[in-house]
Amino acid sequence: MMLDYKAIEIFTSESARYQGKPLTEAVIDYVRGLKIGARCIVTRGVAGCYESGETATSRIEILSFNMPIRIYIVVPAGQCDRVLDGLNSKINDGIIALHDLKVIRHRARNAFFPRQLMVRDVMTADPRSVTPDTRLVDVARLLLSSVFTGVPVIDEDRRPVGVISQGDLIRKGGLPLRLGLLAETDRNRLDGVLNQMAARRAAEVMTSPAVMIAEDQPLSAAVELMLAKSVKRLPVTDSLGRISGVLSRVDVFRTVMREAPDWNAFSAQDIDVTQLKRVADILRRDTHAVSPDTPLEEVIRIIDDNDIQRVAVVDEAGRLLGLISDRDLLRFFRHEPTGIWQRLSRMARHIQQEVSGASEAVLANTTAGTVMTTDLTTTGEEMLIEEAISLMIDRQLKRLPVVDAEGRFKGMISRDSLLRTGFKSSG
Repeated sequence: MMLDYKAIEIFTSESARYQGKPLTEAVIDYVRGLKIGARCIVTRGVAGCYESGETATSRIEILSFNMPIRIYIVVPAGQCDRVLDGLNSKINDGIIALHDLKVIRHRARNAFFPRQLMVRDVMTADPRSVTPDTRLVDVARLLLSSVFTGVPVIDEDRRPVGVISQGDLIRKGGLPLRLGLLAETDRNRLDGVLNQMAARRAAEVMTSPAVMIAEDQPLSAAVELMLAKSVKRLPVTDSLGRISGVLSRVDVFRTVMREAPDWNAFSAQDIDVTQLKRVADILRRDTHAVSPDTPLEEVIRIIDDNDIQRVAVVDEAGRLLGLISDRDLLRFFRHEPTGIWQRLSRMARHIQQEVSGASEAVLANTTAGTVMTTDLTTTGEEMLIEEAISLMIDRQLKRLPVVDAEGRFKGMISRDSLLRTGFKSSG
């Protein structure tokens, strides 16, 4: 089947500008920013002449180097008017021509981000950092007041010597709960936990040496390194080995949101997109579900035994009704938090205290349906990974439940699964 396309040709010169930028760069940026199934090619002539009488040549005796430029844009016919609308205002010196084009086949390769992107283009510059002598309590307070859950440790020459993550604070620093959950507790309890860490220093718990990357490395190399070393963030260094930024999974995902074309629109235009990945490709189906009548005691046991942070609540037909996370538990028992605090801390296996008989009774008599969160954002298995990334970043979600057309729970995707499967072999 022949596909209807248009070929847009622009005949201009090296001296042509748009808002101070070479016209060729302005047109390429414009076409790329449309995120449509269009390709743009720029060729430079070796000689020519213009309406003004100017001659373009490389001959040294004439000294004219304003060579002619030809910009050739191939675009599906249905998108042509959209492209022309933006081009007309940019071409102040040149000729625009339009041709019909019959295309036999159009195939596009799905890449999560352009290959020319470097780490410095994506990283968060001037990151917060600590030194090996920083008090652990100050590290914890920094992370509690931030959106990130890890911080680089640098020496006096600003060279990274380690990283302290939330996991380091829990495994080696005595933090009884993850930071997000700790922030939900009352001020006195929080101060009590932090005071226990006051005498310790960052050097005692940091992971060292730091896994880091140079700012002039390709972004794809950084993603490969994050996957290979199972780290969520990388300190970034300049040419002298000093810290210049931090690259996190969220930085990578935001780049995908910004750069990814509308692949669904490509398919609608009969463009064959290869290596397209959907939610079904990265879905974790081994997630845990309970009924709304399940006692809370059992829910906590499932979370504890399986080292997970949430379970799904489903009805008899498997339809998703809600989610229960450890944060939901703490919020539900906000007015009587002692028992649940001890239980959640026990789950972290750092504070071994007995739960009172009254609290045990509350836990046994409360059901999952009472505690679950029902205001959920869900997705389907056919959603593109790029769309799932956009949804999770926009809603600040770390995990996203997946349901079928009837609302039956199919599993969960996470930021980790997005990175591990979504980017693997994307090349």
